[in-house]
Amino acid sequence: MNLRLKFAAATLLTAAFASPAIDFPRISHAAVPAPVADAAPMPSLAPMVKRVSPAVVNIATRGTIKEEPGQRNPLLDDPFFRRFFDAPQDSKPRERQFQSAGSGVIVDAKNGYIITNRHVVENASEITITLLDNRTFLAKIIGSDEGADLAVLQVKQSNLTAMALGDSTRLEVGDYVVAIGNPFGLQHTVTAGIVSALGRSGINPDGYEDFIQTDASINPGNSGGALVNLRGELVGINSAILSRSGGNIGIGFAIPVNMVKGVMDQLIRYGQVKRGVLGVNIYNVTADIAKEFGLTESSGALVAGVVQGSAADRAGVKTGDIITSINGNNMKDAGELRNTIGMLRVGDKVEIGLLRDGKSRKVTALIAERGDTETANAVDIHKGLDGAELSDAPDSGGVLVKAVVEGSPAAQNGLRSNDLIVGVGRTPVANAKAFKEAVKSANVLVLNVRRGSVAQLIQIR
Repeated sequence: MNLRLKFAAATLLTAAFASPAIDFPRISHAAVPAPVADAAPMPSLAPMVKRVSPAVVNIATRGTIKEEPGQRNPLLDDPFFRRFFDAPQDSKPRERQFQSAGSGVIVDAKNGYIITNRHVVENASEITITLLDNRTFLAKIIGSDEGADLAVLQVKQSNLTAMALGDSTRLEVGDYVVAIGNPFGLQHTVTAGIVSALGRSGINPDGYEDFIQTDASINPGNSGGALVNLRGELVGINSAILSRSGGNIGIGFAIPVNMVKGVMDQLIRYGQVKRGVLGVNIYNVTADIAKEFGLTESSGALVAGVVQGSAADRAGVKTGDIITSINGNNMKDAGELRNTIGMLRVGDKVEIGLLRDGKSRKVTALIAERGDTETANAVDIHKGLDGAELSDAPDSGGVLVKAVVEGSPAAQNGLRSNDLIVGVGRTPVANAKAFKEAVKSANVLVLNVRRGSVAQLIQIR
């Protein structure tokens, strides 16, 4: 109670006791109706919550991370400051202990498999699992995938309770959902809301995105926890929030359980996700592109280049084609196509629906295996690229500019971090190795660069 409320309450009490003429009415208990014995039970989520809560666990991690000079207080990089405050004189990376907490969901009671977010257990050297009944175990990581931000843990214990997996393709905007997790260390907190939107992207541009958006309260510590439908089935893994303050504002995101299933199966079998590639450079179909190609709507993915010898090339996909469907499922944009291909396994056959010269076609491709990531030494490729750190793009093909040193030749030529080089002149490139070869044969080095959703040409001098 603030000062103003305290003052008002004191004044009221003084007036009441100072005025004997005031007659307060007496409350008759007989006027209060007795509860009806045969009244219908109040609707409640409690039975479902009691059934599924034992499958949601608290995850506590410990570990060590290295602090690079740029991640520390910049004053620690000043030699004078270090001498004045008797700080260590070297600027080598230092190790720092950390503790963090999150949530997880038991998905296989017999084998003790638990699904959670990768960022919950990243860099962890010790992982402790606490169940609803306060039993505590140590867990090990079976595998993790950065692209999907998922990890599978395992505990060797009996009497576990697993949660049934639902079908996230059956979700609709407006469906009721419940989030269960450990926000801010408050174990087994339950919040409820609805599905606010489906197919959200742009939250983590470097990953595979098809998020469920919900207004069920999700806060730090909920990561890796369960998003459950009213049948008590797991429909999503809570992963991220949109917030300026760090707390919930009613916009949370969960990874659909159907995506979780595919990633989880591969992590359990291989310890990693073996993603295949189609071998195309793609862009969203804008309104202008749709008009140019005589389309009635701006959907699908425009093929801007086909890598020679790739799965797409062998299937007959050509530059200028518009991919409209994969295995009969319509592709609304390049991001959805990228997600769909990224969730397929090496060796899978895929039916590609496309438009060419205004006519619908179907071709079949065999998803190829991605070669090991090769990091390119930029200065060895071309002096104008000095200062850029290049590597194979993790998902879509091409060469990713991971970082650019400020003031370097690469920066002066216009390259930026997270640029994606998809071609040299008219020659598409699938990886760093192909990029090297294309640069060698180019008379004038002009890079075809994708920066976000914008494509542009950059001449390297």
